[in-house]
Amino acid sequence: MPRPARIALVGATGLIGRSILKCAVGREDLRLVAIARREVPLPPGARMEVFVAEPARWGEVIEAVRPDALICALGTTIGNVGGDKDAFRAVDHAMVLDTARAALAAGIERMVTVSSVGADRHAKNFYLSVKGETEAELAKVGFNRLDILRPGLLVGARPTESRPAERMAIVVSPAMNLLLHGQYRKYRAIKAETVAAAALALAMRKTRGRYGHDNDAIVRAAAALPLPQGAD
Repeated sequence: MPRPARIALVGATGLIGRSILKCAVGREDLRLVAIARREVPLPPGARMEVFVAEPARWGEVIEAVRPDALICALGTTIGNVGGDKDAFRAVDHAMVLDTARAALAAGIERMVTVSSVGADRHAKNFYLSVKGETEAELAKVGFNRLDILRPGLLVGARPTESRPAERMAIVVSPAMNLLLHGQYRKYRAIKAETVAAAALALAMRKTRGRYGHDNDAIVRAAAALPLPQGAD
């Protein structure tokens, strides 16, 4: 049997991060290692390592763990930081880039990161411009392989967050998805578990290059992830 891929995950406490933890349960083809600032509740049946450290020391943890690839699911919202744009940039830009550079310095050659549909450093929308700027800087870091996921509206439970407008959008998303065709398909809502499966599948690919994945490509990547052993 081939050696299981060893994958490090940062951003394990968010919606995508928690979905990745669940998706990794029962898998024999990978070993997931979560790195976080605080304790991470693990899903039932999880057999994985969790390292708790301040972000400034994540590079040391990554170097000690020696994973084959890094998945970055770090991210916040303007609302979560009380409208503080500097605080938002500190997470979605600086922390993402610092972690990526630390991973490369530790010998990691592959990275998968979760961005957003519409990310563009020249966008007038602050959120999308920061996401686009981060993508552009990540492309310069020097990974042999970089996968950037750009999902639309994420569908999944966020028990510790209150986002009334987003919850309403999720409720109507099945109907809205039917109306989004052609170039607008990338704006369709997508399940967090689908993004999680795609992230794991892409983290195990060794082909060199830089790849951007919209909703349809994310769905295809998720479908390529084999079922865990013993799954129906």
